Amino acid sequence: MQMPFQLTILGSSSAMPTSKRYPTAQVLNVLGRFFLIDCGEGTQHQIRKNKIGFGRLDHIFISHLHGDHFFGLIGFISTQVLLGRTKDLHIYAHSELQRYTQFQLDFLTMGELGFRLVFHPLNFKKAQVIFDDEKLTITSFPLKHRISCCGFLFREKEKEPNIKKEALKSYRIPIREIKNIKAGADFLTEEGAIIPNHELVIPPAKPRSFAFCSDTAYHEKIIPVIQGADLLYHEATFAESEKAMAKTTFHSTGKEAALIAQKAQVGKLLLGHFSARYKDPEVILNEATAIFPETYAVEEDQVYVVVR
Repeated sequence: MQMPFQLTILGSSSAMPTSKRYPTAQVLNVLGRFFLIDCGEGTQHQIRKNKIGFGRLDHIFISHLHGDHFFGLIGFISTQVLLGRTKDLHIYAHSELQRYTQFQLDFLTMGELGFRLVFHPLNFKKAQVIFDDEKLTITSFPLKHRISCCGFLFREKEKEPNIKKEALKSYRIPIREIKNIKAGADFLTEEGAIIPNHELVIPPAKPRSFAFCSDTAYHEKIIPVIQGADLLYHEATFAESEKAMAKTTFHSTGKEAALIAQKAQVGKLLLGHFSARYKDPEVILNEATAIFPETYAVEEDQVYVVVR
């Protein structure tokens, strides 16, 4: 059974929430580990509603310091205190967020939290690996907005191939040779026959990936970073009729998001961060699908799963 790689939409509105949409927040579940991406107002409510355990969220990624992307953070931290958290909580964000958060904590006279807040400052000049372990790499990359803003790319590490059970038995492969075969080696039998590697292994599934592009104007420099991502979330604040406003505010239209998806050859495009002026983002979606058919307008509580 394949381990999960799924995205849950917690908030899809732009700066002003609506009766149906919260400000930006998403949770990505990679192999049973949960990552919170942006933390607008209402994030805690949405986490509860979607039955995501607070204690499972150890890493928070804040794209930039506009309030609709981080005003839910102090409430989230306060809840962690009430729940008796002891594990470190890692926050990847602009360096100024640490000072701002500490000011709020001091103002609330919370004293010792009971856990460490570990801040990781982002690089807004170039793409940079900010998280790396044996299963996953997370890269931040600069976007084009009114203030410093980063996107995030989550990519699974490539897995080793599996040895075919029938090959183990047929060729009497000793345990000591399995590691070499998984690394790509052929096998020499006792009779002196060379068995090609491709006859011995089952190739691993292609690594899965998700790219999150928060507030940004049309920005082709991100294409090499997000190339081939299975899922691309890209803001689409405006329809083409408001393209001038999109340019002025350093946001994107649905059509522009679709052009990025098309050029980056992604699997699916998810649109969000809709302006409150649109009661229904259908016009934005239609303009995008005309260019990139595999486009979806996200809604709260939707889950997108990547399978192989």
